[in-house]
Amino acid sequence: MGTIDVHTHFVPNAWPDLATEVGPGVWPSLRVDSEREATIMLGSAEFRRVDDRCWDAEARLADMDADGVELQVVSPTPVFFSYGAAADEAVKIARIFNDLALEVCAPAPDRFVPFAQVPLQDPDAACEEASRAIASGHVGVEIGNHVGDRDLDDEGIVTFLQHCAAESIPVFVHPWDMPGSPRLDRWMARWLAGMPAETHLSIIALILGGVFDRVPDSLRIAFAHGGGSFAFWLGRFENAWHQRPDLIGVSERPPSAYLDRFGVDSVVFDPVALRLLVDTLGAGRVMVGSDYPYPLGERPVGAVVDRADFLTPDEAEAIRRGNALRFLGR
Repeated sequence: MGTIDVHTHFVPNAWPDLATEVGPGVWPSLRVDSEREATIMLGSAEFRRVDDRCWDAEARLADMDADGVELQVVSPTPVFFSYGAAADEAVKIARIFNDLALEVCAPAPDRFVPFAQVPLQDPDAACEEASRAIASGHVGVEIGNHVGDRDLDDEGIVTFLQHCAAESIPVFVHPWDMPGSPRLDRWMARWLAGMPAETHLSIIALILGGVFDRVPDSLRIAFAHGGGSFAFWLGRFENAWHQRPDLIGVSERPPSAYLDRFGVDSVVFDPVALRLLVDTLGAGRVMVGSDYPYPLGERPVGAVVDRADFLTPDEAEAIRRGNALRFLGR
């Protein structure tokens, strides 16, 4: 009866040469630096240093046991999404990494919950790969929050979300591919400012783009990193919807009417921020997440919930596991 962590990532300790398997391109590869350390490369450029917690089940389980985590949702690292590739190339990449994800999770099927990636740039291919992945052992899908300039209200992405609703596939939305600039390339500003804004923008797109008006409420969808800056700026959003209906009042109902249509994880680090999430969305819409095993994640997992003395025991239990069980369809 431990915590369920809905936001963790994996990196395989090896994968086929994508230039050979897929075709020419600047694809991710892995440079092995030692028995326990490696670096994800994009072409000849370093992308991220990783360690064996990304692929080694024993290392992950040891940390889970130390933090009281019963189940861990294991999702792709977004650099693998490959949304800028041709659809047929992205299909091949998704299948490679989805099959490898099952291998990473295989040593502890009662502890690891694999989520798949899909070639979201092609709705039909994305639906097909989601169904294939679920049939092969995945439990849900992780998608990026946009495909180029197409946000979550894009017609093709709506088709994919409708497919997930029809097949009862949970969807975890992770920000990725934050734009850079001289101002954003300092101090990890793309992660500190751009990432919360990206997530906020995509929740706005689901509301103002009419997605929640068109997709059944059976869709189980959740956003990483506490939904970004959305909760803090809901009041501004609501005011704008009422004050400028000519530009913003395009959804059937005001923004606050859709708060029961999505969930968020708890990766906000501060009980004050968690309180805002709970006050805004309700304790039934927040789930423990950690962003494990990356350095900007939370350890011990669920520490922010432990420090949130405003939560009732029932609310804390819902955030720790009950809401995640519902999201996962268990």
